[in-house]
Amino acid sequence: MKYLFPAVWISGFALATVLTPDPQNKIAFLVMWGLGTTFILWANAGLKRVRMDERKLYVSNYFQEIYVPFSAITDVKQNRWINSRPITIFLRDTTQFGDKVTFMPKQRIQFWSVDPVVNELKRLAGLVAPGHRLAAAESSKIRLSRDFRCRPIFDFCNTICY
Repeated sequence: MKYLFPAVWISGFALATVLTPDPQNKIAFLVMWGLGTTFILWANAGLKRVRMDERKLYVSNYFQEIYVPFSAITDVKQNRWINSRPITIFLRDTTQFGDKVTFMPKQRIQFWSVDPVVNELKRLAGLVAPGHRLAAAESSKIRLSRDFRCRPIFDFCNTICY
């Protein structure tokens, strides 16, 4: 998604702009192409691939991979205003990828609710008090299975939803 969609968008709109015979439409296509390309690059450039096991996160930019212990996580937030609902993990120390990591969780139908991965990451990082209970709707979706075996969080979401 990080590389495929931007490549298809940029090349598709560039081709449509070149092939449009009407100069009026060419300008409209050029403006749409420029705005769309800017937004897509802004939204996708910083995305990382995140997977986890029992002790740490593995973060990759598809060229190199680092690991981050759960104890290095200071906060986990989700942007529910963007359709892909990216999750940002804030880190105590700066890594090769900076002091925060953003990734897209598996897409599912949820309206304004926090993705279960956010609460699971907070729990694993010790950001939720031991006696604190998650909201009933969210806790019923999460199975506290510890069988992660370094699977990507996208697959991890499937195991905790139902």
